[in-house]
Amino acid sequence: MATRIYVPCDTTALSLGADEVARQIQQAADERGLSITLVRNGSRGLCWLEPLVEVDTGQGRIAFGPVEPDDVPTLIEAGLLEGRPDHEACLGNIEEHPYLKRQQRLTFARIGLTDPLSIEDYREHGGFQGLARAVELSGQAIVDQVKESGLRGRGGAAFPTGIKWQTVLDQPDDQQKYIVCNADEGDSGSFADRLVMECDPYLLIEGMVIAGLAVGADQGFIYLREEYPVAHRILDEAIARAEAEGYLGADVRGTGQSFYLEVRLAAGAYICGEETSLLESLEGKRGLVRAKPPLPAIHGLFGQPTIVNNVLSLATVPFILAQGASAYADVGMGKSRGTLPIQLAGNIRQGGLIELGFGVTLREILEDFGSGTLSGRPMKAVQVGGPLMAYLPESQWDTPMDYEAFAGLGAGIGHGGVVVFDDTVDMGAQARFAMEFCAVESCGKCTPCRIGSVRGVEVIDRIRAGERPEENLALLEDLCETMVDGSLCAMGGMTPFPVQSVMKHFPDDLTG
Repeated sequence: MATRIYVPCDTTALSLGADEVARQIQQAADERGLSITLVRNGSRGLCWLEPLVEVDTGQGRIAFGPVEPDDVPTLIEAGLLEGRPDHEACLGNIEEHPYLKRQQRLTFARIGLTDPLSIEDYREHGGFQGLARAVELSGQAIVDQVKESGLRGRGGAAFPTGIKWQTVLDQPDDQQKYIVCNADEGDSGSFADRLVMECDPYLLIEGMVIAGLAVGADQGFIYLREEYPVAHRILDEAIARAEAEGYLGADVRGTGQSFYLEVRLAAGAYICGEETSLLESLEGKRGLVRAKPPLPAIHGLFGQPTIVNNVLSLATVPFILAQGASAYADVGMGKSRGTLPIQLAGNIRQGGLIELGFGVTLREILEDFGSGTLSGRPMKAVQVGGPLMAYLPESQWDTPMDYEAFAGLGAGIGHGGVVVFDDTVDMGAQARFAMEFCAVESCGKCTPCRIGSVRGVEVIDRIRAGERPEENLALLEDLCETMVDGSLCAMGGMTPFPVQSVMKHFPDDLTG
C-alpha cells in the first residue's frame, strides 16, 4: 500500500516553503521507485510548526515540523517514504499534541485532516450532514435551531445570528433575498476566516446554502479580502465542484430550491468590513457606511433583504444543524455560547488557532498555549479583537473570554484575534497608531471619525512632545468621547478604545 504523506497547502505553509517540501518528497519517491500518495491537506493551525509534514502509519498520523526544504533529505533517509520515520523533528501522533488535544474543535474539526477540495473527504468526515437535515426542515425550523444554539456573530458586534436570520425570513416571499458572507478579514492577528476558506471551503459553502434554504434566498456572495489569492483560488474551485455535485445551482440536492454562489473580491479597504460599507462596495460603489435604519436584513444588497454574516458564523451553522442546537449551546458560558476560534499572534512563541468554549481566560491562552513571548521577555500588553479594541494589562488577563465580561472592561473580543506585546513596546506609539489607522481607513462620511482621528494624532503628538500635557490629555479624553458618541459606525466609535486603554493603564508611555 502506498504511504500517505500530507503537506499543507494554506498560505502560512506556502510562505514557509511547503510547495518545495512537497516537490522534493515526490521527487525522492520517484527516484527510488516508491509509490506514495502525496496529499496537500489544510493546516491544523499550529502556525509555529509550519510546514507541518504528516505521514499516515496506520496507527495514526505522525507529524514533523517545522520542516524546511533543506530538511527533506534527512527525513527521506530516516524512512519517511516507508512510513516509519525516525527523525529529530518528529512530534509523534499529531492528534496527541497538547496544543490540539486541549482544544474543543467544533467548527474547525476537519482542518488539517482532509484535502480541502475533495468533496469525498468532506463527506467522509461528516460534511453535508447539516445540509441533509436542513432540507428536511422548514425555513422557520432551521432558523429556530440557529436561535436556540445561541450563536452570535463572530465579526465583532456579537449580534445573535438567529435574530438576523429571522428578520430576513419574515420579509415577503416575493422579494429577492441574498446571503452575503463577509470574508474581508482585516483585523490584526486574525486568520481564522482564511483557515476556513483555505482548509475547509465546503464548510462555508454548506453554511451559506443552509442560510439560503432557511430564508428563501437563491443567491449568495462571498466578499473576499483581496489579499487572499490562495483562498480565492480554492473557493472558486470548490464552488465549481459543489455545483457539479448538486450542492449548488438550480436544484440543491433535489429540493427544487436553487442557490447560486460566487466570490467577489473586496476593495482593499478596512472600512469595507463594516456590513453596510461592504454592501455598497458589492454594488460597485465606493465603500461608504450607510445610516441605520433601515437594517440590511430589511433593505440590504440592491435594496433587498440580506443576511450579512461573518465566515465563522456561517461556518458554524452546519455543526448546529447536524448535531442539534443544544450540542452547541451546551458549550460556553453566560450569553456567549459555543466555541470561540482564538487566533494567537504577535510576539508569541507558539502562535496559531485555538478553538475553545467561551470562558477560558486570556492568561490560559497566553501561557498554556502560547508558552510566552518569542523574544523571551515579559509580556506587557495584549490586544484582543483587532486594531479598534483595548490594550489589556496583566491585571486583566484572568478575565474569561466572554463578550459581556470583556465589555465590562471597556474591551471586546471581536473576531478573536489576540496580539501580544512584550515589555519593549511603546504603548504611546500604539495609541497614536490607533488614531492614525482610523485617519487612513475612515470612509470619511461622518465628521467625528474623519476629522476626530486626524485631530487625535495631532493631540497625541503634542502630549508626547511634552506640550501642555494636562490640557492636551483632557482634550484627548473629550475627543475620544465625541468619537464614541457621534460616529456613524464602529470605525470611529471604537477607535478611541485602544487610546483610552493606554491613557488608563499605560499613562507613562503616553506622557513620556
